[in-house]
Amino acid sequence: MNLVTLDDIWAAAADIAPTVLRTPLLAAPWDDGLWLKPESLQPVGSFKLRGATHAVIRLDPDDRDRGVVTHSSGNHGQALAYAARAAGIPCTVVVPEGSPGVKVAQMRALGAEVLLVPPSRRLAEARRIVAATGATLVPPFDDRRIIAGQGTAGAEIVADLPDVDVVLVPVGGGGLASGVATAVKALRPSTAVYGVEPLLAADARDSLAAGRVVTWDVELTFRTCADGLRSNLSELTLAHLRDRLDGIVTVTEEEIRAAAGRLIREARLVVEPSGAVATAARLFRAGELPAGRTAAVVTGGNVDPTVLADLVTTA
Repeated sequence: MNLVTLDDIWAAAADIAPTVLRTPLLAAPWDDGLWLKPESLQPVGSFKLRGATHAVIRLDPDDRDRGVVTHSSGNHGQALAYAARAAGIPCTVVVPEGSPGVKVAQMRALGAEVLLVPPSRRLAEARRIVAATGATLVPPFDDRRIIAGQGTAGAEIVADLPDVDVVLVPVGGGGLASGVATAVKALRPSTAVYGVEPLLAADARDSLAAGRVVTWDVELTFRTCADGLRSNLSELTLAHLRDRLDGIVTVTEEEIRAAAGRLIREARLVVEPSGAVATAARLFRAGELPAGRTAAVVTGGNVDPTVLADLVTTA
């Protein structure tokens, strides 16, 4: 299988530089060995803007006018809508029912056509639209252009913390972890890269153990509050993670919420539950990880106000 390379990531970095924020690396106020990569500061509130922007820029000119379509619980949909609007092309997002209202509203505000479907139907509906309209499918993670774009975050981490010992990255569909691990391992092979996922959506853990994609039904993954991490891996992302990830740890719902609360109160970052899982691993699973200077990717901050209020008061 053709895996993403560091050269792909450098090309993506050049493509997205005019649009995507180069987020800082912030020292965690409570831990002098932890740095936070706040992708929640991106214009659309998540790291997804990196991959989506790169994918839109790399569209075949003959396909641009027919637009783009994707399936997303929210963050990738927002990112693709933002990138499509910047490029002046139409965008349709197929959204699973039960996705956060704040994310759905923002997709519509960015000009996307939003279709709500049962969770198990989202990919099939996206493919139906592609067949009917000729639009280009831009998947959330199962695409080399997406992985290369997300990998730019890993390159930035190494540039800002050259002696980083451990990088912690959330895993849903695996696009971000694939890209970050590719960049970090190419630039600093001694750095350990660990994926982190909710215990209630631990398909990546199972897939890596089995050596093949192990899927979890949506009835299982939709139990986690980390709505951005409910996707299963693809063959492409599993290939990257098997080759480049040092391991994976899982965190509980209580640990995710506690980490989000701490990020909100002490780091002054607006964060959604999915964005807090890497920090949760450092807080509650340090014994399962190597010691040393650690960077945790805070992937997003698109959270409903009622959920945010609850997280602020979570111990």
